Amino acid sequence: MPFDLLDARVRTDWTRAEADAVFATPFADLMYAAQNAHRAHFDPNAIEAASLLSIKTGGCPEDCGYCSQSVHHKTGVKATKLMGLDQVVEAAKKAKAGGAQRFCMGAAWRGPNDRDLGRVCEMVAAVKSLGLETCATLGMLTADQADELKAAGLDYYNHNVDTSPEYYGEITQTRTYADRLDTLEKVRNADIKVCCGGIVGLGEEESDRIGLLLALATLPKHPESVPINLWMEVDGAPVKSRAERLEPIEMARLVALARIMMPTSVVRLSAGRMYMSDEAQALCFLAGANSIFLGDVLLTTANPGVTKDEALLAKLGIEVRKVEARIA
Repeated sequence: MPFDLLDARVRTDWTRAEADAVFATPFADLMYAAQNAHRAHFDPNAIEAASLLSIKTGGCPEDCGYCSQSVHHKTGVKATKLMGLDQVVEAAKKAKAGGAQRFCMGAAWRGPNDRDLGRVCEMVAAVKSLGLETCATLGMLTADQADELKAAGLDYYNHNVDTSPEYYGEITQTRTYADRLDTLEKVRNADIKVCCGGIVGLGEEESDRIGLLLALATLPKHPESVPINLWMEVDGAPVKSRAERLEPIEMARLVALARIMMPTSVVRLSAGRMYMSDEAQALCFLAGANSIFLGDVLLTTANPGVTKDEALLAKLGIEVRKVEARIA
């Protein structure tokens, strides 16, 4: 291996050969290196808890093949209007009482119009006033819209690249990979922290899963949050016919690769934990995952309940608290 696997410094010049070599490292050595990187920058026994609320469900004009909310797929999800401010604030208060440090608001849009964005900005300001970190995922943004969200107090913007650049065209035809990167750039320029990851188990090859993380690790600046989602099975979604659930050791390898290549990013074990045993989740935490979503529902799909998560984290001696990277 042409580099030191135990070098936990931040790099954005990772090569494909290096990423492949890290992923193929014998498992015990890989986990050791991931723990080394994790402990160099984070408390290994702390985990960030976030809560996710769908503030506008269904009716999305994009054709993303994994999504339950696309108008192109018959998934049984009905389109709703944007939630009211009072409803969002009440949900945020409940999330905070349940232990969440960050409150994420998601709307099924290609991108928000100015009127709706104004209402979302009111939500952001109100949630921020509760002492929670704020995050939104609203689709593609203009530069002015990103600036408005920043002024309202938005801390993070989520805009996943979904998969590798090479496989992206198999997932959607209504927007390009370049569209994704363009919004990420606008978010960065507005001085909003980036939450960006992807989904695995969409029928892609192992090389695409590595390519997804490599694309993030070679951005000019690593995302502050990197969610890794297992695709949640959705009847009527086109990828269901080719989807294949990852086995736990490969999932742990991906988390370890993310941790080693992006050592100061918070790596979220995101959607799909319903499919993972306690042991599989524990392996991913050992590999460097240090964030989860709390609550029974993520947008439109199921998530382990708070009681189940509390029991697992107690067994592992992991505490839910604010997670911040130490950057040398």
